[in-house]
Amino acid sequence: MDEARPAASLVVVRGIGKIFRNGIVALADVDLSVQAGTFVSLLGPSGCGKSTLLRIIAGLAPHSSGTVTWSHEPSRRSIGFVFQEPTLMPWATVWENVYLPLRLAGTSRGDAGAAIERMITAVGLGGFERVYPRELSGGMRMRVSIARALVTRPQLLLLDEPFAALDEITRFRLNEDLLRLWRDYDCTVVFVTHSVFESVFLSERIVIMTKRPGRVAYEVPVDLAYPREDSLRTTPAYSEQCRHVSLKLAEASQ
Repeated sequence: MDEARPAASLVVVRGIGKIFRNGIVALADVDLSVQAGTFVSLLGPSGCGKSTLLRIIAGLAPHSSGTVTWSHEPSRRSIGFVFQEPTLMPWATVWENVYLPLRLAGTSRGDAGAAIERMITAVGLGGFERVYPRELSGGMRMRVSIARALVTRPQLLLLDEPFAALDEITRFRLNEDLLRLWRDYDCTVVFVTHSVFESVFLSERIVIMTKRPGRVAYEVPVDLAYPREDSLRTTPAYSEQCRHVSLKLAEASQ
């Protein structure tokens, strides 16, 4: 992942504001540019509008002001979204859950089969195709959710604190697997997290937001080479980068 990145932006957010019906101002004058192929994390205090911004980018929520501009008109299949909860259909198998976005797009089971099998294997769930969500651990259910988001080969993958409820060991493993999938599937990632440590481990760039109403306070480049493995977490360079981001987050949260 160390090769030069294209300069073109996949999506540009300008002056985005969001006021809810109850009068709460969630976002105010947010500017953000996401270059194609990059991994960007949104970091900020609870309630600062990170998830709201992600939903606005995805077209799942309207904005009150500002613009969201794409390099091309996005389609349903060009955006993948992973929520904090896996939101799987409990009555459907792993295979059927991953098939859902392709079924909604009109792809037949026969035509979708190979892509589904590859995706399930890619997230480490080969052999679990006929298993139901209730039979899976929390980490495995999240893997299904990621597979479902990636099976359409989206250009943009949006993740809203997907690992927040998982234990640390599972979270670390999924961090590494997510980076592998980002590399293998050549997509752009915007990742929402509360964790400084997670944002530094994953990202090329960290966008730090203020408390509500959320604004972009800082954009911090992460000067750590890829590929990033578990051993990185014990290095002085990683610790120093985490310290720097923590200080910026504290300033933005005041």
